[in-house]
Amino acid sequence: MKYISITLILSLIFAGYVINTIWTLAEIFIPPECSRGERCISNYLASNPVQHLVLYTSVKEYPYRNGIYEASVNKVHTSLKFDYRNEATVVVTLKIPRKTRNNGSLYMHAVLLDEKRLYDDFIDIFRTESVHTLPLVTHIEPQAATFNLLQSNDEGKKQNKEKKIKPYSHISTIAPLAILTDNLNLPVHKVPAELYPYMKVRGEKFLPIIQHNVLKSRISHLQLLNSSTPEVNVTVTVAPATYGSLRLALHVRLALEQLHSLGFSDKDVDDVKGIFADTNLYLLSATVLIASCHLLFDFLAFKNDVSFWKRKRSLAGLSARTVIWRAFSQLVIFFYLLDEQTSLLVLVPAGISAVIEAWKVSVVLHVRVARAGWRLRVWRERADAAERSTARADREAMRYLALLLYPLCAAGALYSLLYEPHRGWYSWALTSVVNGVYAFGFLLMLPQLFVNYRLRSVAALPWRAFMYKAFNTFIDDVFAFIITMPTAHRVACFRDDLVFLVYLYQRWLYPVDKTRTDTAASMDENPEELEPIKQKDD
Repeated sequence: MKYISITLILSLIFAGYVINTIWTLAEIFIPPECSRGERCISNYLASNPVQHLVLYTSVKEYPYRNGIYEASVNKVHTSLKFDYRNEATVVVTLKIPRKTRNNGSLYMHAVLLDEKRLYDDFIDIFRTESVHTLPLVTHIEPQAATFNLLQSNDEGKKQNKEKKIKPYSHISTIAPLAILTDNLNLPVHKVPAELYPYMKVRGEKFLPIIQHNVLKSRISHLQLLNSSTPEVNVTVTVAPATYGSLRLALHVRLALEQLHSLGFSDKDVDDVKGIFADTNLYLLSATVLIASCHLLFDFLAFKNDVSFWKRKRSLAGLSARTVIWRAFSQLVIFFYLLDEQTSLLVLVPAGISAVIEAWKVSVVLHVRVARAGWRLRVWRERADAAERSTARADREAMRYLALLLYPLCAAGALYSLLYEPHRGWYSWALTSVVNGVYAFGFLLMLPQLFVNYRLRSVAALPWRAFMYKAFNTFIDDVFAFIITMPTAHRVACFRDDLVFLVYLYQRWLYPVDKTRTDTAASMDENPEELEPIKQKDD
């Protein structure tokens, strides 16, 4: 009786989850319909009334309490007869209060007003109109200073000392606003939960909804504030928003707040924004689908890779030095990504890969561990004749490779030391090694290619895991332009394409006879599939 594998069941469940996620995203863009007999509210802007955009600033999010001002409110800009149907850009010069410069806060209040309310007091406007408040100041840690390591230590200490006294207040030089302009007629009892807090109803209409488009507020727009910053130019962009895009932005805002609560850094959250910013439903659905496939292939590749090495009885045909160098490279890449504060979207898979590669090293070295009571016994098993033949070809390939690889890495490290700034000696050493891995890492795959050439066989390779990794490599090519990562890591995504193409060529060049018992176990990676073959031979 043939059983359904757990991998297939999990893959089907995962596919169902992806389909449900895409359908949920599609529902966000579909407004509820108003049925006969229901009380409904429409958009105040549907009749195209004349509106004036007014911008205020204050050092508090709620500048008054119980009808009394707790902080001064300054009107910084007024756009008469504002065209809210088209995108507009307004440059406002803000005078930065002393409290804000001393690591304080600053907020902007935006509102659309009728002619009769244009000159009312802010308290009256705040009570009766739909006023949106957005933070202009964010408190983040400044980037570590870099300097040439061969300069005097006094200069490096001076730069580090200056870094420590810098304030952490950063002001956003771009304030993106979105105005809901769709002609909507929403049932009162079916108003989406995320829109409800921002609705102020007057009669049978809800007042203009202005929202801070958090997806377009990026870390790259932040400017450091200090005591010598009296004023800053802030570009306020106002764009019309559809019902679906505004709901999506509000959903993403809630998700980003949850990421913050889970310990994700501002940079990680900013990387997530880059995936959703400036996208439509179709591109967003495609992004979700591609990301889900990437996650699925990662799981299948890890699962099949571990399963292959766990079941492997003979290491003949496998390059031990390739496995060791791959583990070393993966570990170096992980520490480099950690030092560069790369997004967790890239860091977590790299860490899992490093752990798996380290485990594979113990397998290729024939390291065995056994426990006898409270004592652990560690020993190495002796390699057989086929494995020793593979090791000879492996050593020969590595000897040729060392003549090319080591001088190139040494030259790159020396150039980096002389001409590039670094945060410290650890940063220089790590950057030099990882640049060698990224630039010449594909050369470390050559010993396995050379072993394949010597043995005229590729039967020993874990092809299932390789194919899953190949699919992920091409998906990485797409995400290399979406997720923020170091340039060297981005280029390495395209470098890996060449390696997999060479492996595919070798598989075509050295076809495998699947009726042979010794190779079928390696090709199929399922020893149980050999039983019918053995019975047939008998």
